[in-house]
Amino acid sequence: MRFDILTIFPQLLDSPLQEGIIRRAVAAGKIRVNIHDIRDFALDKHAMTDDRPFGGGEGMVMKPEPIAGSLRAIEKKNPGGRVIFLSPQGRRYTQKEAERLAAYEHLILLCGRYEGVDERIRANYVDEEISIGDYILTGGELAAMVMVDSITRLLPGVLGCGDSVENDTFSRGLLKNPQYTRPREFEGYTVPEVLISGDHSAIAEWRLVTSVQQTLQKRPELLTLAVFSKEELQILKKNKLLEAVEQEQRG
Repeated sequence: MRFDILTIFPQLLDSPLQEGIIRRAVAAGKIRVNIHDIRDFALDKHAMTDDRPFGGGEGMVMKPEPIAGSLRAIEKKNPGGRVIFLSPQGRRYTQKEAERLAAYEHLILLCGRYEGVDERIRANYVDEEISIGDYILTGGELAAMVMVDSITRLLPGVLGCGDSVENDTFSRGLLKNPQYTRPREFEGYTVPEVLISGDHSAIAEWRLVTSVQQTLQKRPELLTLAVFSKEELQILKKNKLLEAVEQEQRG
């Protein structure tokens, strides 16, 4: 999968690309990430990429020519990429959106700054707008890295454990169950006995029950997305959770 990221601050993206899962995915050839400095396509000697808005008002607006030049250069070398503008006006980014976008072979992420981009870019060059949340960042670079990270981990062969994606929080409308590792005792607190019992059926039941309990307590609205098997519904009923789950699902 190919990511092209357009920004006026390319160095902001250097460190995240050199660490963890993304670095390994790049090294393994699972993804390619190319950073493009929009200033390289500015038309004046000062490499200006922004100007005052027509009609007055606060802030500055990113000029259309450098962005259009960047996008045309990418299209010339690798045609067919889907252009996404990181914008607070965009559709809210979710796990389902990450799964949808992971099906594309080429994503072009346009990072805005200041008061945004000239509307002629938005109207004529952008395929869709995405917002990672209802808050304002100083630019789209952090949002772009959120997308690269969340999409990359969905690609086949990127994560060491194939089940990790399927069992992730938000993948099935449930928060993940509590996690424990060595030592078995820490500051007087011990690991739940069921997890060291060797009884895989009991462990699976404990994980489902505690996952549902966590979701009911912290993010009950997620249960509207949850789907349970007949066996899981029986477990919830036995543990007196089914009524609470059904109530959340009914809204």
